[in-house]
Amino acid sequence: MNCKERLEAYLREQGVAFQSRTHPQVFTAQEVAAAEHVPGRRLAKVVMVKADDRLVMLVLPAPARVDISRLEQILGAQEVRLAHESEFAQVFPDCELGAMPPFGGMYHVPVYVDRSLVAAGDIVFRAGTHRDTLQMAFDDYVRLAQPTLAEFAWQEGS
Repeated sequence: MNCKERLEAYLREQGVAFQSRTHPQVFTAQEVAAAEHVPGRRLAKVVMVKADDRLVMLVLPAPARVDISRLEQILGAQEVRLAHESEFAQVFPDCELGAMPPFGGMYHVPVYVDRSLVAAGDIVFRAGTHRDTLQMAFDDYVRLAQPTLAEFAWQEGS
């Protein structure tokens, strides 16, 4: 079973409404938002970081960037840096590299979500491939993924 199938089965088991969509192959979060015709603030992108020696999944709006120094404080880490693909590829064996869904718990990875996504209502996110996305209510996502909510993202002009 691939990532998308596993995730959809889990959402159905939990009785969560969702929409599954397919779009042309794209790689950046902003390209996904454009292909799905949703504002970037509603596309939940995944960024993987290394906090000292542990892997952490961050979830933030597509146009946002990670404030590393703020994240070091939030995580209580000496050093936080973007993870290299080689450091997390094996953790997500059923996903295409860079297309992981924001459900780190499925892979035993802690998840931190930027509070700016709370206002999104529904979120759209990759479903394990560079062609597939799922859309669901943010409240349902939080209930199932049980992430830590924090403020670690910034956007140019804000």
